[in-house]
Amino acid sequence: MKELICIVCPRGCRLTVNENNDYAVTGNSCKRGEVYGKAEVTAPVRVVTSTVRVLQDGRVPSRDRAVRCPVKTSDAIPKGLIFDAVKAIEAASVKPPVRIGDVIIPHICGTQADLVATKNII
Repeated sequence: MKELICIVCPRGCRLTVNENNDYAVTGNSCKRGEVYGKAEVTAPVRVVTSTVRVLQDGRVPSRDRAVRCPVKTSDAIPKGLIFDAVKAIEAASVKPPVRIGDVIIPHICGTQADLVATKNII
């Protein structure tokens, strides 16, 4: 049995997922909690947020002058791919202008999620 706190809504229900009983979920107040509990135990996913380097005049600026653009995955990715995604993000850079929603890395780590900008960089 796994015990979880549901994060789907503000209630924060205490869930119990019984892996030996077809992943039966108890403690949920709504159907979303049941779906979350099963998914979290069988195939956990996360949205990844980070920043990427912004090139200035086509060059990587020195550390003290570095500007970074905040980014996130457009959808949750499998938890097991997070470290690979962070490596890909660290290797990425962008040239201004960047607009909110611009795709920085399409289909990151072979998933359906894109890495997108979350701030305008002019």
